[in-house]
Amino acid sequence: MRLSILLLPILSLLTPSFAADSKPLAPCTIFSPTTNAYFDLNTLTVLPLKDHKKAHKDDRGESWHARGYGMGTNFTLNFCAPVIETKEEVVGIRESQLKNISAFYEWKGKTYSIGQTPAQLYFRGKELSLAYENGSPCDSPLTSEPPASKHDRRKLNDDDDDDDDDDDDDKDDKKKGKGKKKGSDDDDDDDEDDRKSRKGSSSDDVRRKSTLISLACDQLLPAGKAHVSFVGASPDQCTYFFRAKSLAACGGVKEPPTGLGAGGVFGVILIIFLAVYLLGGIAYQRTVQHQRGWRQLPNYTVWASIFSVLRDIFIILTSSCSRLLPRRQGYNQLPGNGRGGRGGGRADDENRLMDQLDEEYDD
Repeated sequence: MRLSILLLPILSLLTPSFAADSKPLAPCTIFSPTTNAYFDLNTLTVLPLKDHKKAHKDDRGESWHARGYGMGTNFTLNFCAPVIETKEEVVGIRESQLKNISAFYEWKGKTYSIGQTPAQLYFRGKELSLAYENGSPCDSPLTSEPPASKHDRRKLNDDDDDDDDDDDDDKDDKKKGKGKKKGSDDDDDDDEDDRKSRKGSSSDDVRRKSTLISLACDQLLPAGKAHVSFVGASPDQCTYFFRAKSLAACGGVKEPPTGLGAGGVFGVILIIFLAVYLLGGIAYQRTVQHQRGWRQLPNYTVWASIFSVLRDIFIILTSSCSRLLPRRQGYNQLPGNGRGGRGGGRADDENRLMDQLDEEYDD
């Protein structure tokens, strides 16, 4: 029981944290509501260049392009991020919002935005789509407006006739000498103010261009690559449709977040092994072998011999290294003091000389 209690905190490190699943998804990622597959379009995002240089060899140096067949122009767009091309002036877009443009086209020397970030990534059944909104105003079409039809011209003529009738009525009123009262003048002023207010509110509610990109799976394309094609536009040229094929649209499985790498997992396993070895060995030596003290450790004799060998190696290394260190000379190093050192040879010579003198004296 005690062993399981001690190992419980260590085993808890190996279990993945499922609480992280409740965290919000990263930008430009989504789960399929039908297959629960995980889609990440960040691999298709073209990042700005650093000092006009690519961070990696395979990085794109420009945004994605689509040829506008039948439209007379081409389109430039990015996935889940603004385009990396800088534009100084875009029709209907404030200067502070130029950095948010995610798709645009150029027509007759002018640049038109067809959507800005943030992007909307969503599913319609099994179809994955990416949408941009808040582009240039829709009253700035891609091509010139078509001429009015006969029905429209007839309607305009009828309106002109009505205007002429109104002018005749006004002339008759002037002939009759009927003037307007002061109260009626005030009513006209109020009506004019109402018209101005309605005109101001309608100007703030301008319809703007938008982009819709339908993504399809293509397993033949390498990772980070896409094939973008233009599909068409709405009759009022306010919404533009594209189709993008990429490996990122195939979906996959999201890797569960974990706080330990390969080395961390190996370290935890090693700690568990050592804990089981020590605790299990101590329990066996104490209960079965009735050992006490340090002899309770498993394989005590082996570990003791290893420790003694390591201690001897340490002593040998320290003693050999101490000889190489410079030492301060003391009185014991003076010539004639002691048998060792530099004075040992001179002391022996003196002793031999004294012996010779003694022998000569005896003779």
